[in-house]
Amino acid sequence: MIAYVLCTVVALWATLLYLRNPYLLADINYAFKSLYVGYRLGQIKRRFYGILDCFLDRVAKHPDKKLFIFEDVSYTYKQADAESNKVARALSAHAQLKPGDTVALFLGNEPLLVWVWLALAKLGCVTALLNYNIRSRSLLHCFSCCGAKILITSPDLREAVEEVLPTLREQGIRVLILGDHLEADGFESLFHKVQEASDQPLSPELRANIHHKSPALYIYTSGTTGLPKAAIITHQRAWSASLAQEMVGVRSDDIFYLYLPLYHTAGKLQVERCVTFVLKRKFSVSSFWDDCRKYNITVIQYIGEIMRYLCNMPKKDNDKDHNVRLAFGNGIRTDTWAEFLERFGNIQICECYGATEANIGFINYVGKIGALGRENFLHKISNKYALIRYDTEKEQPFRNAEGFCVEVPKGETGLLVSMIGAATPFVGYANNQQQTERKILKDVFVTGDRYLNSGDLLRIDSEGFVYFQDRTGDTYRWKGENVATTEVADQLLMVEFVEEANVYGVKVPGHEGRIGMAALKLKENMVFDGRAVYQCVKSNLPGYARPRFIRIQDALSVTGTFKHMKVKLAEEGFNPSTIKDPLYFLEDNEGYISMTQEIFDSISEGKVRL
Repeated sequence: MIAYVLCTVVALWATLLYLRNPYLLADINYAFKSLYVGYRLGQIKRRFYGILDCFLDRVAKHPDKKLFIFEDVSYTYKQADAESNKVARALSAHAQLKPGDTVALFLGNEPLLVWVWLALAKLGCVTALLNYNIRSRSLLHCFSCCGAKILITSPDLREAVEEVLPTLREQGIRVLILGDHLEADGFESLFHKVQEASDQPLSPELRANIHHKSPALYIYTSGTTGLPKAAIITHQRAWSASLAQEMVGVRSDDIFYLYLPLYHTAGKLQVERCVTFVLKRKFSVSSFWDDCRKYNITVIQYIGEIMRYLCNMPKKDNDKDHNVRLAFGNGIRTDTWAEFLERFGNIQICECYGATEANIGFINYVGKIGALGRENFLHKISNKYALIRYDTEKEQPFRNAEGFCVEVPKGETGLLVSMIGAATPFVGYANNQQQTERKILKDVFVTGDRYLNSGDLLRIDSEGFVYFQDRTGDTYRWKGENVATTEVADQLLMVEFVEEANVYGVKVPGHEGRIGMAALKLKENMVFDGRAVYQCVKSNLPGYARPRFIRIQDALSVTGTFKHMKVKLAEEGFNPSTIKDPLYFLEDNEGYISMTQEIFDSISEGKVRL
């Protein structure tokens, strides 16, 4: 009888807990994972154990397991170790590298980049991963700010290097090229030197002075505004990124489809779980699902607009014929999320939040559509963060009479800031103290405290789910009101013929703030209908948030991580004499009409009321 009563009480208690928090089990599971990750990071600090050490352990335990499948050629963990040993010995002998040196890699998506990265790690060197899409001034900037004296490139990118070669030679920079018969003025070929080198292991003493705070990589920010910055990725940070994949559910038997640029994701390679990667040179929407079927892919990573690209492809009968079980990343829109699941089947989507240089992150571990993460009690204990009130007109955090920031209540939008401390450091950017300091907010809640300014406006609802609202630079102010570009873009994407939408604010002579403008890409074989767009924005957006100008483009420019670029568009404005793309102007009560020079002149002269 007593046992029955106890069981009933426990059952009722569990039911009440569930009704109060239906995500309780997921919260507990995530808490245990967090404790494990914290334990692993603590171990690494006490006795340094780097990503390279982990890789070498996996080579010893699983030498014949496939690490990469690239263009139908497989490379095992043992082969990767041997190839990187040969590269390391060639670099040591030919380039006279010593521990602590920085080497810049200007290479495409291929296993060779990983071999060189591992080789440099074995020599105790730091790797700077350059974006292979940059050219000229940006290339020189990215190379110079990391402090490297050697640039390693491939034949495919030789022309891009030749553009800046005179400047590199003036600065005494050596350029090594990984190709046969490519010795030329200014280029030194490594091909034969690598082929002839021994594949025997290198001495661990070469990296004896490395610890968890030492730089492992320089990974460049996307550069949606201005020139990219080289974020310093310490060995501790690299481990955090790798373990985050374990948090989202990556397993050792997974086959991971890796099509994102290695210059941005190499530091996140999941070697602890010993997974197999199918590596692609670049993302291809047309071959994506065929590859998933061919290679039995189980895990995909997405970013930016990737998921929308997949949903925009013509539907096929075999859309659900695949073995993908997990998709994780960041940047998926709410409407795309629901459409993706309905079309491609029961795939666990794990939306995450974080930045290359950030000391805070969130994971939506329960799969709540639209949320980028969820608060967890353990997470809040180990990571002190807050959403604070932000003044979009002054483009800075609001401060009260005492000079301190003000935390917003649940449900309101605020700027995410995270405390900088021993457990949550912010190392900053290489050779750029000014930009590093600009990311730090001081005296936020008490005198002397320091917080990292994420630059992101977020909202946390009553259940603890975290939602992205906008970037601080993307939110603009018009007629005394704040306009969130993502909110406007979401409405435009509801229009039948709109495939992509990029919303931004442009300056108008004689007016304060910025007025709304949208660049649209139309679906194939469809035409712009100004009345339809007008009805959409009129029904769903307040007057101040409706874009007054629309620009039709064949393709919307994105960064290397598939984020829409806004700065150049905003600078170009809405002048039909300088913009060759079709332009439209929102005429009150009429809809969007063709933008003429006469309309532009009337606006510039203040004759048209906006």
